[in-house]
Amino acid sequence: MLLADEQFRVRARALEHHDIVSLAFSFEEGTHINVWRSRLDARRLPSGPWLTELKKQVRAGAPDDTPIRIRWRTREGAREEVLPLGELKRDVLELVPGQKVCYVTDVAGHERNIASVVEFVRDADLLFIEAVFVDADAELAARNAHLTTTQAGAIARRAGAKRAEPFHFSARYRGNEERQRAEFLRAWAST
Repeated sequence: MLLADEQFRVRARALEHHDIVSLAFSFEEGTHINVWRSRLDARRLPSGPWLTELKKQVRAGAPDDTPIRIRWRTREGAREEVLPLGELKRDVLELVPGQKVCYVTDVAGHERNIASVVEFVRDADLLFIEAVFVDADAELAARNAHLTTTQAGAIARRAGAKRAEPFHFSARYRGNEERQRAEFLRAWAST
């Protein structure tokens, strides 16, 4: 764990790349809190700094009867209203699961590394993963401690990634990246 707070966590996993360690990263958002502008308007409530406090109290798990102070200015002057957290949470917020975004590069494609990556990126909403060499060049990939397109796609499939973006293509395939993407997608989609 590199960083953890109420809004998100950043984790790293050590992986092997030749004789050095490379790091994979995972950014995991906590509960995502959406404020519905139309619902604020319907309640005749302003946007403003009070929404930050509202979100903070929701993330902290404050009781529904926690008072939330709303202050704003109109042409008629200063206004203030105090409403309970639970009412505001129900009427103007939408809580949805946060997203998990992972990044994996410079990793040898042996089974121990692959198993570690699969576990680390499991259920990622978005996975950025290297796919350096085409499958026909698997020996070259192994010598250079990189993943093939097929290995990367299989990792994304085994981990249950909802969306995956291959990258870090070898320059030897410049102008033919569609082949790498196609191999990756075939491995990711296979059952």
